[in-house]
Amino acid sequence: MTTTLNPNQQAILERAVQDSAGKIAWFPEHIKGGARAKVLEGLFKRALITPDGDDWVVAAEGYDALGLPRPGALPPTITLDDPELEAAVESAEATWQAPAKQKPVRTRADSKQALVIGLLQRPEGATIAQFMEATGWQQHTVRGTLAGTLKKRLGLTITSTKETGGQRVYRIESVAAEPEVS
Repeated sequence: MTTTLNPNQQAILERAVQDSAGKIAWFPEHIKGGARAKVLEGLFKRALITPDGDDWVVAAEGYDALGLPRPGALPPTITLDDPELEAAVESAEATWQAPAKQKPVRTRADSKQALVIGLLQRPEGATIAQFMEATGWQQHTVRGTLAGTLKKRLGLTITSTKETGGQRVYRIESVAAEPEVS
């Protein structure tokens, strides 16, 4: 992920790296007083600068944002030819486990979310009014749960059809990753 700098931040960091070995000592003429403090705060919050006593210096992430090599970093062309080290690295890598693809999403059996899923799994499905009555939620909360939690987070495929009576009925079409109930 690359860090985008505004022109003022870019100028301040570049000048610090070029002229004062990374120490923030210069600001554009139009940045004075409280604005300087805000600029420093913004750079610090993004970990682009770090305090050094009473001064501020460009952090390693600041060099990365400028596309410059970090100070003190080994050039990428240096290789270490140490067979003992290589063997230790291979041994350590062999013990690593592949990360799990994705943990199955779990939901408690007595939760409102489980209740909503149960209503959706019925052959007749459920309407917003039925969800509201069963959970005590307001209409916008039910819609948010259907769209956000169930569709996006749990990956359920929810379909809706408008019946002749005018009410929209929601159902689970197919379960992409059925949640575990604990």
